Parts: sequence; C-alpha cells; structure tokens
Amino acid sequence: LFFDTYLTSASINTMNLGFIGTGEITKAVVLGITKSNIKYSKIYISKRNNSNSEYLSKINHKVKIFDDNQKIIDKSDWIFLAVTPIVGKKILKNLNFKKTNTIISFISTIKMSELKNLTNRNATIVRAIPLPPISNRKGPIPIYPKNKKIKKFFNNLGDCIEINNEISSLNFWATSSLMAPYYEILFETSKWLQSKGLKKTSAQKYITSLFFALSHQAFLNSNKDLGKLVKNSQTPRGLNEQTLKFLKKQNFYKKLKYSLNEILKRL
Repeated sequence: LFFDTYLTSASINTMNLGFIGTGEITKAVVLGITKSNIKYSKIYISKRNNSNSEYLSKINHKVKIFDDNQKIIDKSDWIFLAVTPIVGKKILKNLNFKKTNTIISFISTIKMSELKNLTNRNATIVRAIPLPPISNRKGPIPIYPKNKKIKKFFNNLGDCIEINNEISSLNFWATSSLMAPYYEILFETSKWLQSKGLKKTSAQKYITSLFFALSHQAFLNSNKDLGKLVKNSQTPRGLNEQTLKFLKKQNFYKKLKYSLNEILKRL
C-alpha cells in the first residue's frame, strides 16, 4: 500500500502542465493553480502574450516561458489549449501531440471531432469552460466528456461540472457569453451613480458589494426555484416591481434569451 501510494504521489508531483496561448484565461487558470493544493513539477507557458507570461513567471518560480509551442508539448503531460479558434485551426495541425498527452481545450468553437483531427485522436481530450474567477478558485468549470482526474483537478479550482454529451456542453458555452454583459451592468450602474455626484471609488464599491451580496444570496438558494427570489425581492407598487415591469416591457429578458440562442447557433 505504501509503495502504491508513493508511486501515485510521485507521478502527481512530477506532472508538468503546458499552456498553448497566454491570454487572460491562461493567466487566471495558472494563478488559480498556484493558489491551490494541486501538485505539479513545472508549468510551461508560451511567450505569445509577453506581459502575461512575464507576470506569471515572476510570481512563481515553477512557471517557465518557451518561444516554441512544440517544446511545451514535448515537456508536458497535460496540455491546455487556450488560443482563439482561428489561431487554433492554424497552429494545432502543425504540432505533434503524443497519445500519452492529456489535452484540455478551452477553445469555444472547435468541437471534439475536429480537436481529434488537429491533435491526436488517441490522446485523452477534454473540453473545459473556465472563466476568470478561476484565478481565485471560484466559479463553475463544465467539462466534456467525463474524466475523474480532470474533474478532481478542476475541483481544486472551483466547481467542476461533468456534462454527458457535447451538444449539452454547448449550452454552457453559450451562457459563458454573459460575463461581459454582466460586468457592463455593473459598469453602467456605477457610472450612473457617479453622474449623480458620487465618487468613482465609492460608486464602484457600492455596486460591486450590492451585486456580490445578491449573487451570494442566489447561490445559497441555488437548490430552490430562483423565481421565488424574483417574487420575494418585490413589493406591490414597489421600486423593484417598477424596474422589473419596465425592463420586461422593453423585452430586455426576451432579448437576453435571443442573444443566447444566437450564440448557440454560432457554437
């Protein structure tokens, strides 16, 4: 038993992680890893984004930068694909992936069948949807297909959600498009408060605190009908009822669903 445990521990401790692409998602994931209990030997990242790669290499001595993506693949056990779909289709076909590699793709519109053709169909390939809060080990990380090791890995960085089929996974990709619109609501509301004379720092602190509290309340009630939160946050002829009625009359929520459907078509 001790020998088996030692081998398992050693294999985890010497695992090398490689990232192709060094944008904001890579930055967030690497930051999350360095704050977690995940055991690894080295993290290899591409030099594509100089500011991000230099920053990551300075905060942790285990992070190493390479100009050559093939070197990253050759030195890594797990390889994370974090480039845009256009870049991915251009560069992946010219790289050599081993069947022993575990490949985790963050690329939104390159499906599993195409990933296998672009990389190595005999390798373990999983699609994942991490978002920037992963840097603080927060938020959901949907993955497809199911994989125990990768689930355990991402559960150290947030809440891993396993999806049964790729078609269903596209719905999760679609909802990830709400990140920027959500922040825009905070941004515009904060600017509105500033236009009424509040200082920028005070306005932003109030708005982010307000939405954080609302989101936390919703999270605590996630196993219940969220419609009850909508109902319980209103009083007859109250302020919330007035704003909700106005937004519904403007088809705000219908347009939101329409936008999600358009994203799903693209996916």
